[in-house]
Amino acid sequence: MYKILEAKELTTNIFEMVVEAKRVAKSCQPGQFIIVRMDGEGERIPLTICDYDREKGTVTIVVQVVGAETQRMSQLKAGDSFHDFVGPLGCPSELVDEDSDSLKKKNILFVAGGLGTAPVYPQVKWLHENGVDADVIVGAKTKDLLIMEEEMKAVAGNLYITTDDGSYGRSGMVTQTIQELVDEGKKYDVCIAIGPMIMMKFVCKLTKELNIPTIVSMNPIMVDGTGMCGACRITVDGEVKFACVDGPEFDGHKVDFDQAMKRQQMYKTEEGRAFLKAKEGDTHHGGCGNCAD
Repeated sequence: MYKILEAKELTTNIFEMVVEAKRVAKSCQPGQFIIVRMDGEGERIPLTICDYDREKGTVTIVVQVVGAETQRMSQLKAGDSFHDFVGPLGCPSELVDEDSDSLKKKNILFVAGGLGTAPVYPQVKWLHENGVDADVIVGAKTKDLLIMEEEMKAVAGNLYITTDDGSYGRSGMVTQTIQELVDEGKKYDVCIAIGPMIMMKFVCKLTKELNIPTIVSMNPIMVDGTGMCGACRITVDGEVKFACVDGPEFDGHKVDFDQAMKRQQMYKTEEGRAFLKAKEGDTHHGGCGNCAD
């Protein structure tokens, strides 16, 4: 059992939990995720690692209520426990493989949309701890849905808040702020964008025009988290990939977002899943050819 040490509501339907998970905390890296189950019969939920403390042996996760199981999860309090807390899974951010001297020479921009703020934070924090400052744009529909502003402010070189309705910070979409920063003379060597699929699509559309290499995290489409369900199958540069085992981060300019979003909608229905299974055959999921479930 994995004890929940802290639990709090960040904003409407978004909850943060600090979990005692020493083995995960010991080896996890920014960009990776875990899978949790509330009990032996519970649904497997993949969640991005939001933060970790190796000395204390804790891992912080952020949960958004999107269904029955995450609704149950939102009711957990400090002192409760998860039955399973498996990880770290997925590939770490490419940034952790670069030496600090090389990173310090780069101008790095992060773009976080909504819940995407949670997986952006550990990467920005890791850079900060290694003496690298990055610009960060955090976007939300409205001020009330903004999360982790103070935490991000403590580690970002420059933090730009934007809300769709103009209720806080800059007004408009994150893409508008990207364009404004470039127009102001900012130059970026790489952009890392994490958030809703539609946001990442349009960020990539803009950064391609601006000639800024862009990495995206496809964690929003993960379901099973092990490559067995086929939900996170995507096409990257013409090749089939699975976000949970090959990613979750990919070259955003090579991701077929239109296909991924269409497939994501189809996967939500039993009829859609059956169609995809028949169409994709042995490549429906990680390639094992066993689609009996």
